[in-house]
Amino acid sequence: MTTQVRTRATADALDDAVRYLRGLQDEAGWWKGELQTNVTMDAEDLLLREFLGIRQEEETAQAARWIRSQQRDDGTWASFEGGPPELSCTVESWVALRLAGDAVAEPHMRRAQEWILAHGGVEKTRVFTRIWLALFGLWSWADLPNMPPEFVFLPKWFPLNKYNWGCWARQTVVPLTIVSTLQPVRPLPFGIDELRTGRRVKPTGAVWTWKGAFNRLDKVLHAYAKKPLKGLRQKAIDQSVAWILARQEADGGWGGIQPPWVYSLLALHLLGYPLDHPAVKKGLDGLDGFLIRESTPDGVVRRLEACQSPVWDTGLAVIAMLDAGVPADDPAIAKAADWLVGEEITVKGDWSVRRPALAPGGWAFEFANVNYPDTDDTAEIVLGLRRVAGDNPAMRAVVDRAVDWTVGMQSKDGGWAAFDADQLSALPTKLPFCDFGAVVDPPSADVTAHVLEMLAAEGKADRAPARRGIAWLLKNQEDDGSWFGRWGANHVYGTGAVVPALVEAGVDPASPPIRRAVRWLLEHQNEDGGWGEDLRSYVDVAWRGRGTTTASQTAWALLALMAAGGADAAVERGVAWLVESQEVDGSWDEPQFTGTGFPGDFYLNYHLYRIVFPITALGRYVASRS
Repeated sequence: MTTQVRTRATADALDDAVRYLRGLQDEAGWWKGELQTNVTMDAEDLLLREFLGIRQEEETAQAARWIRSQQRDDGTWASFEGGPPELSCTVESWVALRLAGDAVAEPHMRRAQEWILAHGGVEKTRVFTRIWLALFGLWSWADLPNMPPEFVFLPKWFPLNKYNWGCWARQTVVPLTIVSTLQPVRPLPFGIDELRTGRRVKPTGAVWTWKGAFNRLDKVLHAYAKKPLKGLRQKAIDQSVAWILARQEADGGWGGIQPPWVYSLLALHLLGYPLDHPAVKKGLDGLDGFLIRESTPDGVVRRLEACQSPVWDTGLAVIAMLDAGVPADDPAIAKAADWLVGEEITVKGDWSVRRPALAPGGWAFEFANVNYPDTDDTAEIVLGLRRVAGDNPAMRAVVDRAVDWTVGMQSKDGGWAAFDADQLSALPTKLPFCDFGAVVDPPSADVTAHVLEMLAAEGKADRAPARRGIAWLLKNQEDDGSWFGRWGANHVYGTGAVVPALVEAGVDPASPPIRRAVRWLLEHQNEDGGWGEDLRSYVDVAWRGRGTTTASQTAWALLALMAAGGADAAVERGVAWLVESQEVDGSWDEPQFTGTGFPGDFYLNYHLYRIVFPITALGRYVASRS
């Protein structure tokens, strides 16, 4: 196929994709793709409603149908599409199905039970799974790590204070200290002896290690919990509740994500807040807005999104359409830009603890999350809005405030994290409580790259913040030439973000760091011409850059290669894969999860990624050939 024919076919594919994307825009101006996760969300939602006494049979049946539909032939459930079996996910799913009335002798339940027992039983599940079990008397609170509510008193200079935790973690831990202090038990009409091996869970860690020291500290905290200083404890609980209530968002949630939302509701309920209390009612009503229902041959299924991403999706959609050649004054782009301007964060949140003099600005990820804007969303939205603002002084002022806020959030090591600045200590990760998910928010390559690209586009590449960001990225390049992806899978995502940013900021495409990155991408191109990286790469380096080809990951690699130049043959093959794999409606099929919540533990399938990133890549390809 000649270059001219290829370009024409690509332009046609691009037009089809843009037409499809247009059809997904809401009347209000925003885009939002489903944020699909694993079935622990649905299992825990049923358990929450059971604990609160509000579980309904029809919603239980719908959720159970979804959970069953995700079980694999070996009886297990996974954390992501095509991933390995996951013990905690399988245990929680089994318990939820028992709640829905599935008998232990049914074949699908028996298969799950056999696999669970063969892989350590319920004793090997993560702490958060055992907390859910403890709520129903299926696990002993005495055998769980202790987190006292006095945690809220730790001063800002103390290494384990709440502002040394990632925003998602601090919002989860504060209410959980209340739940684990009250240690409620509301028995279910069934047990889980079928899942027990009888082995005792033993804390590990030599006494001279942080892990060993914290395990011994946990024994002290358990002893204190039996005879706490009553006045101090009550004051801690009161202060924790005030902290929780102050952070409830307009949609009823906390941080726009499931864990702090659920545990905050549990804490308030256990402290006597009735279900019709405004805070509790608003929280429960808000959770209903995260439910997705759809008809299947087996009946209606119901699943819960762990989060929603309208601001992020809309920012990426605007960039995609602009890169596809859609004029900046197109009604769809204008409507999206106006909506984004209205979503600007104008109040201070938890980030101001570390940056008290910094004026607010920027954007959050969700519809409602004014306490936690993030630099990643903000960088991408600035990259889009700056191309739309033109001579509009009001919009330009919003962009300027966002740039100033983002620059002010740079960490002292030169990188940018998503939500906080200078959160450089990994000490919270050593606590026995923290065996699931990232609990700190240090700078990452993907976020730093997006901010650097934004600064370069704003003409600030020669200023100190950008130069420090460049230095941070070069220092954190992997030995193999790639970059780690914190919020997307994984090294393809990180490298796909960093290379365009460095080139845009003035780093010579012929420089060794860029050529090493290009070489890594070329070495990991699949035979079909695309790229894919399995999420197992977060725990096994052998999976880096390896996996089934996906549209989003192919687009990320193409963006890097086109920015760096010198890899035309690989680019042509990648573009050909995108064109040939496009669906007739203009979209791409992508069941794989390519988004990351917690590396190694929790992953996401952004349903809009399969659209916006290929549009951006194809748009830049067509523009470069015209």
